[in-house]
Amino acid sequence: MTHSRSMPDSYYQQLEQIQAIDFVLVELTLYLDTHPDDVDAINQFNQAAFQSRQLKNKFEEEFGPLMQFGQSYSGYPWNWKDAPWPWQV
Repeated sequence: MTHSRSMPDSYYQQLEQIQAIDFVLVELTLYLDTHPDDVDAINQFNQAAFQSRQLKNKFEEEFGPLMQFGQSYSGYPWNWKDAPWPWQV
């Protein structure tokens, strides 16, 4: 049975790019939680966060809103582990 897509191919292509970069962000987050002084990894995280934001902005302009990851950059050392987290306030 053939399934016809109701969205253009660019929808699926952009969504796949977003999922890939968000996977990179998750992996870098896990790494940086145990290596908070790795400046190269922090730079990679910040670059990926910027790229994620750009991809999501483009997607949202064309197709509407998304749940977003990678909205905030990290300082040095890795500061995502610092409390309080938003759900703790």
